Amino acid sequence: MTLILTFLGKGGTGRSTVAIAAAQKLANAGSRVLLVSQEAGPALSLLVGSDIGPTPSAVNLGSSPFQVVQLRTTVLLDDNWEKLKTFEAQYLRDPFFKAVYGQELSVVPGLDDFLALNAIREYTESNQYDVIVHDGKGDQSTLRLWGAIGGIDWYFRRFKKVFQDSQFYRSISPFIAPITGAILAGGMSGDVWNRPEAQSVESMVAKGKALVSDPMQLRAYVVTTDDEMAIATGKYLWSAAQQIGLTVAGTLTNQPYSGQPSNPQPAEAAFAPIPVVALPHGASDNRWQPIIDALPPLTEPVNVPSAMSVDTASSTVKLFLPGFDKTQVKLTQYGPEVTVEAGDQRHNLSLPPALSGRSVTSAKFQDGYLIISFG
Repeated sequence: MTLILTFLGKGGTGRSTVAIAAAQKLANAGSRVLLVSQEAGPALSLLVGSDIGPTPSAVNLGSSPFQVVQLRTTVLLDDNWEKLKTFEAQYLRDPFFKAVYGQELSVVPGLDDFLALNAIREYTESNQYDVIVHDGKGDQSTLRLWGAIGGIDWYFRRFKKVFQDSQFYRSISPFIAPITGAILAGGMSGDVWNRPEAQSVESMVAKGKALVSDPMQLRAYVVTTDDEMAIATGKYLWSAAQQIGLTVAGTLTNQPYSGQPSNPQPAEAAFAPIPVVALPHGASDNRWQPIIDALPPLTEPVNVPSAMSVDTASSTVKLFLPGFDKTQVKLTQYGPEVTVEAGDQRHNLSLPPALSGRSVTSAKFQDGYLIISFG
């Protein structure tokens, strides 16, 4: 099973440096490591002292090499467009994308993150790596990237149910099989929602949701300095990560570039009860080893508060939202869905069958937890 590490924090706190040091630390320990960077430009190549491109290449800053790849959206777009055309040609007698070329397509907002997410999924499922270190943007866009998996699942489930429950669907369902068989190559028939392709998507999304909520498959670390704004931003991102079920395993505080010792106490107070580790600023003659040595164990089981805990006996759900207070959290229920909005995120709760569809009777905020009771 591949573990994915990602890093959150304000720009300029040294996330990329920490990601590189983490990749080398894990490689030194014998893990097969891939560092995946979403950062465009030459900075990554300059940091590791080697030209990094869109295909994995080996880098060695310690005793063992690790692989590094810089995701380039245009390359991913071309590759995935060709895969789409191949898939289309398998199922349609007259493919309509065949005259459109990936090299013609421009990158629309948000597409880069979905392509990056798919690339990480493919690297994870290749079984070539024990750990993937993700060096993303480290802000809300990174959280939306990982939260998109649950969002896709909700859209698929909710619209499927709404459509199948509609009078329109019941009226046309007898005609779906022959129409599908006429359009798709090979005379395939059946309910479009129960086709193998649709079930494959559901299975993939289910695996993705399980990955996000399992800290042995995906975990985040907040990177900060002792600067007040960096700490506040890091705490906000920690709380937002909790909302999508992503475990933040700890906080890493970097020394200022002035070389003055950092003061870990503000970060320790802000991020309690998760562990805080102070990192040194690497010396000019050996910038990596001091950071590598100071990093905590990155693959061991973690003991931090769960993002969501469920007590079916008392019909309650507890959400750990440490950086928010009751004025910043909005809870709504329209129909069977319970939606939590905090900061700039909106999340539909995945409830167990015992609570799914039941009405919320009360909610209170206590010691960083949103406690929801169901009738």
